[in-house]
Amino acid sequence: MNLHHLLLLLSSQCVSFVDAFQLLSHSNSHSLQRRRHAIPFSKSSLNSIVDSPLDNQDTERHDVSSSASASSTTTTRRSLFQKSTQAVLLPILLNAMSTSIPGTTQPAQASVGTLPEFNDSNSILQSVTIDVSDKIQQDQMIDFLREGFSFKLLRQRKTGDITDTWMGFGPEEMNIPSNFELPVSSFAQYGGHASIHIRYDSQATSLYYKAGDDETPPGDNIAYIQVGVPGYRISQMVKYGGFIMDAYGIVNVVSPSGLPMRGIVGITPDPMMFVALNCQNLKSSREFYEQIGFVEQEYPYCRPNKGMGQFEPPQPKNSIYLAPSKNSIGVLLLQPDRKKKFNNTPNPAFRSMNIVYTPTTNNNDSDTTDENSTTNILKVVDPSGAGVTFKPYTMFENEELNTRVAPKEDVVVVGVPPAAPAGAVQLQ
Repeated sequence: MNLHHLLLLLSSQCVSFVDAFQLLSHSNSHSLQRRRHAIPFSKSSLNSIVDSPLDNQDTERHDVSSSASASSTTTTRRSLFQKSTQAVLLPILLNAMSTSIPGTTQPAQASVGTLPEFNDSNSILQSVTIDVSDKIQQDQMIDFLREGFSFKLLRQRKTGDITDTWMGFGPEEMNIPSNFELPVSSFAQYGGHASIHIRYDSQATSLYYKAGDDETPPGDNIAYIQVGVPGYRISQMVKYGGFIMDAYGIVNVVSPSGLPMRGIVGITPDPMMFVALNCQNLKSSREFYEQIGFVEQEYPYCRPNKGMGQFEPPQPKNSIYLAPSKNSIGVLLLQPDRKKKFNNTPNPAFRSMNIVYTPTTNNNDSDTTDENSTTNILKVVDPSGAGVTFKPYTMFENEELNTRVAPKEDVVVVGVPPAAPAGAVQLQ
């Protein structure tokens, strides 16, 4: 039980404040027993598995109104405080959160940042990087994510010929943002969100993907990136260059960059859920990710029925879900469908999955090493051909702070999903 889960339960009125307080107390009594020993990330240990240093030059909207059930009504600010008993217990619960959750007042040992959700690991899968062929494709990808899935523009940077853009659903910083206020602020204002990093090199001549040439992604090692969102707009995906493969309860779409994505209507603390990989050898892929600090976790769902309905499929048969932390996005290792041809061809538009880690002390590492040096970004390739990079936390922290885009002023109430535009179709 963590802060995200408690807020989600409270905002959807699945539990009372008294029940949530009991859950919190019970969870904290076992937190130290569940904590996993940190993977000893250091420069020397990473060098042992490094392949090469990262080349830095190189429908309509469907809405769900609550996570409690498909038929529940939308929670409003007034109804949230309607019951006087809940209003009285609120300060007690918030005080309990701040004093009993490890890491809320000081950084946890062997953790990334100060968020209590990440105190079980010294690394997290923070983002994925994709390459686009030209500026038109870059702009299409940004609009596709923003208008189709409600991604936000988080960060942007232009260095020489390279333009970097980060899209996500909330702050990426590994701390509780200064403007986050319980219980008014929404999950979209909390820290620790993952992102999609769009990279455009104006001097590159490679054509990673051309929309319209084929109805399938340019490679088959990346099955899809799954997002669980309160609503998506198929018409906007098509408008900005997406190709809809199917949309029966969920939507599978090839983005204008060639990145396959799956959208599910639901609510989850971070709508970016995981990267699904087609594996030629499931065992070797699992061993690879376990070697770099991933562990098997409970498969994530974004709807209350957990894969038992038509709007969210169950965990694929024989698949394995791994993540460095139970609260970060992870990878879903899939066995290819034997009925379909599988060539294990790397998707040229998919550059890498990016891990942010806190280096551990190692006598073999130089005391004068600059963690912000780009030479500290290391890259390996997994057995399915997907790149994986490692970036020290200090370097990520400085980069994230200096590339932020000023957010628009908005106030979102916990439990109230974004309003559907005129003419949108709502799921009940």
